[in-house]
Amino acid sequence: MATTERKPLLLDFEKPLAELANRIEQIRQLAEENGVDVSSQIRQLEARAMQLREEIFTSLSPSQRLQVARHPRRPSTLDYIQAITDEWMELHGDRCGSDDPALIGGVARLGGQPVVMLGHQKGRDTKDNIARNFGMATPGGYRKAMRLMKHANKFGMPILTFIDTPGALPTVVAERQGAGEAIAYNLREMFSLDVPIICTVIGEGGSGGALGIGVGDRLLMFEHSVYTVITPEACAAILWKDASKAPQAAAVLKMTSQDLKNLGIIDQILPEPVGGAHSDPIKTAQTLKSALLDNLDELGRLTAAERRQLRYEKFRKIGVFTEVSH
Repeated sequence: MATTERKPLLLDFEKPLAELANRIEQIRQLAEENGVDVSSQIRQLEARAMQLREEIFTSLSPSQRLQVARHPRRPSTLDYIQAITDEWMELHGDRCGSDDPALIGGVARLGGQPVVMLGHQKGRDTKDNIARNFGMATPGGYRKAMRLMKHANKFGMPILTFIDTPGALPTVVAERQGAGEAIAYNLREMFSLDVPIICTVIGEGGSGGALGIGVGDRLLMFEHSVYTVITPEACAAILWKDASKAPQAAAVLKMTSQDLKNLGIIDQILPEPVGGAHSDPIKTAQTLKSALLDNLDELGRLTAAERRQLRYEKFRKIGVFTEVSH
């Protein structure tokens, strides 16, 4: 197990970094075997490796950012909750006979303040992913989320949601159980809640599955996360009947954090360590905690009526455009 944890999971565009790291290690080993001092050369190569990593991660294409957002070791909702809260108690069940492991939630204490936290939960390996439906929530999951949000509203606790899903579970059973209705109900009800709501895209935000817990006063997004109406693979399959054109679809979907900030859809981009959130989860969690506390402080100064009105205006502005005639 220890060996598995030490071995990095490399994405395609990270291979030059791995090759350079191997070269540095080989030089270091040869120098030790032959008693030669190559510390100066090693420092130069390590500086070059750091520079190369920065160059790669500051110029990622949309499809490459999607790979980072889907990285198996990217911190999950539970990872962040355990890292940033003082106390945490998970709550279960939608009170209709269902408890969806793909959408978890509960009560917590953040910076000494009671809050309700909920979000999509992916698995760490194949077995865990199957148990959690790869983070794709069932209708029961969204009903559980709304039960917890109404609990928060009743007791005056801010709501913090964490979005990380390719979409809601697309099965016949989910449709029979009212997937569309459950998501639509959440959309309507979240607009009416009195307490502050902060939503954060921590990985992959996909379609209605993301929107079902995505209506808030503030929408934050990690630098290498994505937020889109449809996965690039599905978009390519629909538009071009060719899923291999997913990178082209990723570019035109405008799903990166910077694209969405420019469009006025998200409010704040949270920076990630060079190499992505999974390269330094502790630092990433600290960034998230700081942003949440700052936004909670600002939202706490508003009345419930002011928050509801601003929330309404925020979403009414999405999609507004101006035609310029020539």
